[in-house]
Amino acid sequence: MGNCAKTLKKTNSDHHLDKFYPKTDNPDHLYRKTALSDAFNPLPSPSPSPAPLPLPLVRLYGSPTNPDTSYIHFALLYKPVTILFIPSEKSDMGFSTPVIQYGSDVISGSPETILRYLDVKFPKPMLLLSNWNNETMPVVVLTTVLQHKSLTWHLERMVRWGEDLAARGGRSKGDPVMGSARMEVKKYGKSYSQLLEVMLEHAQMEERIVFPVLEREDRGLTKSVNEEHARDLPLMNGIKEDIKTIVVLDSGSSSSQDALFSLSTRIKSLLEKCKLHFEEEERGVLPLMEAAELTQGQQERLLEQSLDVMPGTHSHLLKFFMEGLLPHEAMIYLDLITRCTDKDRAGSIYRFLVEEHHGKRNEGRPTVGLLLKAKS
Repeated sequence: MGNCAKTLKKTNSDHHLDKFYPKTDNPDHLYRKTALSDAFNPLPSPSPSPAPLPLPLVRLYGSPTNPDTSYIHFALLYKPVTILFIPSEKSDMGFSTPVIQYGSDVISGSPETILRYLDVKFPKPMLLLSNWNNETMPVVVLTTVLQHKSLTWHLERMVRWGEDLAARGGRSKGDPVMGSARMEVKKYGKSYSQLLEVMLEHAQMEERIVFPVLEREDRGLTKSVNEEHARDLPLMNGIKEDIKTIVVLDSGSSSSQDALFSLSTRIKSLLEKCKLHFEEEERGVLPLMEAAELTQGQQERLLEQSLDVMPGTHSHLLKFFMEGLLPHEAMIYLDLITRCTDKDRAGSIYRFLVEEHHGKRNEGRPTVGLLLKAKS
């Protein structure tokens, strides 16, 4: 896992969607963590399929308050296994650290050791990728880039969903799991509200933490970037008001159809603006952080301050945020938190990812990763 100075760099892997789900040569996109009950799927539900074969059983022993336990539990949710979590301050095997048991194998040690074992036994999706290892990218820059990736994925999903809503014009339902047309718009509004909160916190993090460091090196450098943040606010708030309007209109009416078309156009415009903005930052602004020559301690403090100004993203919205990352990207993001925060704080953050599972024996319950693969 290393120290805070050790950072990772992603290779060329895009988040572009096909019609309804990510389209990529990287099969790990099939395992992107998604809240299936809220996932956008305008296609009719498929006919019942034969009962799947039993999944391999992996037992996890560990304290629910230990951040390493939550970290490993979260990683297991990506794998095609059944998880049996056994809360224990000290496992039956006598280890004080988290332990996993698969068949006759009993594995303990660092989280990285356990993840490497899981990648060998269950290689799809991979959680640790060696070609991400790069020690030159400052951790705050890597954190910012990963946030860009999640935001872009969620925006693309909202665009596809908005286009489908507009095409149906409120006259017909899409996926039955969405309920009535009005219920679907409400769910769309909930997803957008979550996305908007993360976007606003991300912008605040850049303005208060990242850009001031660059401004000390080159005064006036980030002025235009800050202006772009302010310029997009009316559009972001306008989309929220459009959704409120559509909810109260009669489904299928001409007014509702016009409003849905306007919503689709606006959300598409927001995506285009954000993608261009992110690309400009990553190409022309963020690389200059390396020129600031921050020490390891300064990088750690900056990253911890970044978490401070994004409280929603790293608490009740953390699951939502992680949906926009590939499995190995999600684990890298948690690694960054581990490196630059104390144990108690990391544990409290991670528990938001697995709190519904901790304290339960989840035998016979398929993981989210496998369900998403089957649905795709």
